[in-house]
Amino acid sequence: MIIAVDGPTASGKGTVAKHLAARYGLKLLDTGTLYRAVGLAVLDAGGDPADEAAALAAAQALDLARIDQDRIRSSAAGAAASKVAAQPGVRAALLKAQRDFAADPAGAVLDGRDIGTIICPDADVKLFVTASLKARTTRRLQELQSRGETLDFETLKTQIQERDARDIGRADAPCAKPRTRICWIRRSSMSKRPSPPRSGSWMRRARH
Repeated sequence: MIIAVDGPTASGKGTVAKHLAARYGLKLLDTGTLYRAVGLAVLDAGGDPADEAAALAAAQALDLARIDQDRIRSSAAGAAASKVAAQPGVRAALLKAQRDFAADPAGAVLDGRDIGTIICPDADVKLFVTASLKARTTRRLQELQSRGETLDFETLKTQIQERDARDIGRADAPCAKPRTRICWIRRSSMSKRPSPPRSGSWMRRARH
């Protein structure tokens, strides 16, 4: 079984995906980490994430086993990820790795922005998780502050709006709700530990 979890930045899709993977014993891939790692690699090399050649080279050289899960969570890595993710060459370079992960017969949960539309269009279940801009900004601000980063609410809110515009407006694999097998989840609560979906009922609703 493949479960695709999509949604905009800081919507809580990663939390939903983690609970689903744990609940059903499936492996998990946060595909956003790939783009964050590529963006960070470009920054580490002194390049510009908007430079297509530099971003493509970083994507082609990416080693999933060596991704620094701590460093890629910085605000700088997030901003860089949005820029490299808008480039068709980068997305093409990372497409195979994501589909190979999903091809495991044991099943998988993948979260991102184009899982149900591009990476796994035939996923058994497709979820789209969203929340208000205020809730998403608050969520991301708390995350960054817990890491010791200092950023004011309005600045972060503007950054998230800009990222939304890039993610939704890009020509290649934009962030969008899948057209079939959708369970649209709006996370109005800021709870850090939402209850996992009950087996059966949510699955049937998602398939319709």
